[in-house]
Amino acid sequence: MTAAAAVVAAAVGAVALPAAAADHHYPGRVHSVVYISSVRYDSPGRDDRSNWSLNQEWVDITNSTRRAVNLDGWTLRDEDGHTYTFRHVRLDRRSTVRVHTGVGRDSRTDLFQDRRAYVWNNDHDTATLRNDRDRFVDDVAWGRHRGHRR
Repeated sequence: MTAAAAVVAAAVGAVALPAAAADHHYPGRVHSVVYISSVRYDSPGRDDRSNWSLNQEWVDITNSTRRAVNLDGWTLRDEDGHTYTFRHVRLDRRSTVRVHTGVGRDSRTDLFQDRRAYVWNNDHDTATLRNDRDRFVDDVAWGRHRGHRR
């Protein structure tokens, strides 16, 4: 009886694992091929608009597939209309790129909006990712919109 229970428990765990692994820290979410995997909207320390502080505010975009995705022309936007357009960006297979608010030098893992002011509101906002045809891809909301999904 104990061996049978162990087999059932293992089978249930094997079925439940992929769903839990896909959730990351946004429970209950179903991810598309490319999605917003993490947002840091409140940079640590004082909001002094220093480049260091601005670059501690970021959004991670993840490609969950086995193929690279061309992000050229895709946009990342907040509720106030601040928009970052991806230019000449190829997101490798199963990789993540971090989009920082401040000024910096773009690399394969880090992109910079080159702004001198914060984009993401600390109390509430929504980060929205759209493809090069302006079609909705993903969004993440926090504050009063927390849990909001399109």
